[in-house]
Amino acid sequence: MIRIKIRTSAAISLVGVTHLRAMLSPSESQNRQAQQPLPQQASELATLARRLRQFALAGATPKLLQGKNIGVLRQAQDSEAPLLLLRAAAELGARVATMRWSLSQAIRPDEVQQTSRVLGRLYDAVVCLGMAPDLVREVELAAGIPVYDDIACDEHASMRLVRGLDEELPGADNRRFVLQALLAERLA
Repeated sequence: MIRIKIRTSAAISLVGVTHLRAMLSPSESQNRQAQQPLPQQASELATLARRLRQFALAGATPKLLQGKNIGVLRQAQDSEAPLLLLRAAAELGARVATMRWSLSQAIRPDEVQQTSRVLGRLYDAVVCLGMAPDLVREVELAAGIPVYDDIACDEHASMRLVRGLDEELPGADNRRFVLQALLAERLA
């Protein structure tokens, strides 16, 4: 049996000013399938992160994820990553639920598939923190929704984008804007 504890966060209320499609050129919105930023996507994600930062600094963060539900599956120990994800998604208007997961390679495949299908019905996307990459792929295949693998961890490929953004803001803020760009790129 798989146990998941759910805790939701209230969306942060901010005034939206535009929709993602108006912010992106057609070439920037074509590839929505890659789970991690590839070299050809890096500049588009960095551009979107900069635009989101500009809106935030102006006090007008767009609610690109309004009405979206995002589940964050995390290990029992708390870290900065779930809090950063909660804030990043909530600022864009998403509702976020954090869940402690007990999925492992030792669980029967049908249990992983059943749990993943339920997650796919409940959420528009799931973020997995600290889960084995093979298991993340299984969850994504069965859930039928975008499933992100450790996008908030320091080792994720998107951290190169954070380092490439202007250094006028603290690194944690730039990291938040890159996370928002990753979420919005596939969900908005």
